[in-house]
Amino acid sequence: MVHPDLFPKDGSSDDGVVIINSRCRLETRDGRCIVTVSGLALAHYAVGDHMAEAYARVNLVDQGWAQQLEVARAFGCSTRTIRRDQHRFEELGLAALGRRRGYPKGRDRLKKGHKDKLNTWKAEGIPNREIARRLGVSENAVRKQARRLGWPPSKQTEQMALELESAHPKLSASATVENAVPTERPENAGEIKTNGAHPKLSAFDSQDADGERLPLSLDTDPTDRSLDRLLARLGLLDDAAPRFSSGARVPGAGVLLAVPALVDSGVFAVAREIYGSIGPAFYGLRTSLVALLLMALLRIKRPEGLKEHSPQQLGRIFGLDRAPEVKTLRRKLTRLAAYRRAADFGRALAQRRVATRGHAMGFLYVDGHVRVYHGQRELPKTHVARMRISMPATTDYWVNDTEGEPVFVVPSEGNKGLARMLPVVLEEVRSLVGERRITIVFDRGGWSPKLFAKLLADGFDILTYRKGPYPRIPTSAFRQRGGVVDGNKVSYRLADQGVYLAYGPAKKRRRLHLRQVTRLMDDGHQTPIITSRTDLRAIEVAYRMFGRWQQENFFKYLREEFALDALVDYGTEPADATRSVPNPQRKKLDAELRQANVALEQLQAELGLEVLVNQEDIRRTMRGFKIANAALNKKLHAALERVIDLEKRRARVPARVPVNEVVTGEVVKLAVERKHLTDILKMVAYQAEGDLLRLLAPHYCRTEDEGRTLVQSALMASGDIEVTDTELHIALQPLSSPHRTQALAAICDDLNATSTRFPGAKLRMRFSIKAEPPKSLAFPGTRPPHES
Repeated sequence: MVHPDLFPKDGSSDDGVVIINSRCRLETRDGRCIVTVSGLALAHYAVGDHMAEAYARVNLVDQGWAQQLEVARAFGCSTRTIRRDQHRFEELGLAALGRRRGYPKGRDRLKKGHKDKLNTWKAEGIPNREIARRLGVSENAVRKQARRLGWPPSKQTEQMALELESAHPKLSASATVENAVPTERPENAGEIKTNGAHPKLSAFDSQDADGERLPLSLDTDPTDRSLDRLLARLGLLDDAAPRFSSGARVPGAGVLLAVPALVDSGVFAVAREIYGSIGPAFYGLRTSLVALLLMALLRIKRPEGLKEHSPQQLGRIFGLDRAPEVKTLRRKLTRLAAYRRAADFGRALAQRRVATRGHAMGFLYVDGHVRVYHGQRELPKTHVARMRISMPATTDYWVNDTEGEPVFVVPSEGNKGLARMLPVVLEEVRSLVGERRITIVFDRGGWSPKLFAKLLADGFDILTYRKGPYPRIPTSAFRQRGGVVDGNKVSYRLADQGVYLAYGPAKKRRRLHLRQVTRLMDDGHQTPIITSRTDLRAIEVAYRMFGRWQQENFFKYLREEFALDALVDYGTEPADATRSVPNPQRKKLDAELRQANVALEQLQAELGLEVLVNQEDIRRTMRGFKIANAALNKKLHAALERVIDLEKRRARVPARVPVNEVVTGEVVKLAVERKHLTDILKMVAYQAEGDLLRLLAPHYCRTEDEGRTLVQSALMASGDIEVTDTELHIALQPLSSPHRTQALAAICDDLNATSTRFPGAKLRMRFSIKAEPPKSLAFPGTRPPHES
């Protein structure tokens, strides 16, 4: 029998003994601590002697008696504390272990909220000394924080630059600093200065046909970019040139199929116009965008997902020696967010999208996507339809075209409803499409006859479901309507009629005449649709309205495949403290009033039951009945008085109040910029998938059902990469079946016709499918060798 105290489960016992491992233990008694190893004392000190305790921890680890994790668990500290004590003891001896815990006293440190300010001021070229003065900290603190955020040091080593120039004649003295690092401030972008870069060096070789400067690479080995990283460190390179290495069966090489669509979307050219440059860096603006977009298409949904992939393998696809790591990519996003240009970036991309796909802009679908928040910040609640519950959340409003492709996204503050956000969204739409008349399709959340009148006056048509009570239409009024809309054969039972919707105050009531198309379902349910389009067939009105589910499917796809709801930024920023919100006092009174009405109805029902069962031969008069039910009457009058009192009290309480009267402390919201930027990039990645899907449609009969699955398989496929002086050839592995492989081969031919060059390089991309290995021949009546 084993005594239970010999092996305590939590590593400790009731008499103050903590088991470190099988040889070591820590015992505390009468204000003294003793550390023993195999029964021999290693250290002996008083409780509260931090220096002696730290020395005991260091000895246990340095002499090999215990592991860092074992010591940290026994002494109630972290492994980082153990490593820090070891480093201090090695550097400064025993005295260094006697410093107090926590951040050193008197040393300035930056608050979390100052990071955004530092990024903004660094982007504007403000010196570290001025930033330190504004923040009230030391210049050293600013310099360290700037280095953590990815900003290069302000003082470069000119001697190293001169040696590099003499060693590499490509960095010619005839080049100017304007070619090396862009110092011109774009009209709509923040300024990035050269920080004293050598004025004679150039890190750019030439320009392509689109005017993009092609960066220079001094490295001859694509798997070792040491010189280019040195150039970036010296401030002479603001983006690494893509250099590919030939290789067989490169995982994920199929994602390069999306590069022509990404280039055609203009995302790189627009980013260059909006942001200019993000400063001297190896992972510059273009390289960071290429990494983020291809990561999204490879279903690496967040920067943290890079931990699960080899940087070298991903780098082979990006044209780098290794892909950026998590912290690097997060710093790049933070740097871009400091410009506060995500709205301009999205607007410029939407303008290019409208210019190339104007045929799909006749009907625009507008809907809000609710992103649930599970953090500790106090955010306003809103109804999450897919979960059928109200939760803290933020809402973004998306605009999709006729085919369900996204056009742009608008973040909203305070979860404003669709009726309040429609004018804001349509203002953006008008700036994109000009004076063209557009039909806006939305759900019941935007129901407002007064808003409808305003939209019609602004030159928009509307298409939405009818909200609220409405008269049912006789079944005899419905007719079976069938036809072909956008190549799809549809059939509905519809009734078509005109309706008047009243709006405005009672004394100045107005009426708006619109068209109502009602669909009758097989179970008898009627779905009324309201529109201002009188030129459309009734069947097309119904088809366009029900096409709103394309947008719902789009939200679901982005949530599952691109992690649309992922929290990108943990920071907050001040929100509008004067924004009105529902009054919680009135909400409380509403709940009490509902309970009081329920109690009143129950008493009324009880009294009615007494009337029904009253025996007239016993109580022939109303007086006798009242006397017999006096107690019930008394309860009924008290309940009625309570209802009246609650209604009066509620009438004196305003329905909405400013949010600063409800929230204790500062009114904040989740930081918007980084989330808006990543949403735009995910939208561009989705559009690239859609472009490949359209290329697939003529060659694959089941595109509508399996198209996106096939495209995903192609993007994930491995392949051989072959690099020549002018060409980047990607030979992909065959897919799971011959007809899918044949469809992919047709897509490759279409992409080859575009003669697209990889962003930042002169290499034209060419795609093909590797030949399948020959199958062994077998004569009738024989079996393959492995079966004999």
